Amino acid sequence: MAKIIVQDTEITVSTVNGEDYICITDMLKAKDGDFFVTDWLRNRNTMEFLGVWERVYNPNFNYGEFAIIRNQSGLNSFKISVKEFVART
Repeated sequence: MAKIIVQDTEITVSTVNGEDYICITDMLKAKDGDFFVTDWLRNRNTMEFLGVWERVYNPNFNYGEFAIIRNQSGLNSFKISVKEFVART
């Protein structure tokens, strides 16, 4: 994994099959810390985007579990961590 520095913040860059991916978590932590990442994942639009991305790029994506998560997203009581999202989907 490579690292780039953006406004004094170290961002991880991973290369998979010749494609570069920046670490959104690193970027969000630099902005508002870990809490912001969890808050961002509560958003229904974020979940919709992640679902589309995973369908395109992840052949092992768990569509059934994602449907449950997506239906809960946006509710005041909904909260999910990156680790939990990855484990469940």
